[in-house]
Amino acid sequence: MAMAADEIETLIRAALPDAEVTIKDLAGDGDHYSAHVVSATFAGKPRVAQHKLVYEALGGRMGGALHALQLTTAVPN
Repeated sequence: MAMAADEIETLIRAALPDAEVTIKDLAGDGDHYSAHVVSATFAGKPRVAQHKLVYEALGGRMGGALHALQLTTAVPN
């Protein structure tokens, strides 16, 4: 079952309340998304740790309800 973009955004914002989240449906099928997440929580953390925080926010939905997520993260300017 596909996941809606707003559901992905809601899950990320619940875990990272200060996050600016931009979600794009890459294939128009509700299964392949890109997400750009900007959060002060990422400060001082390596990219892998930043991505891990986002994947944890998705609560194990990767590979199931959410098939593919192209993820980029950043710290606010």
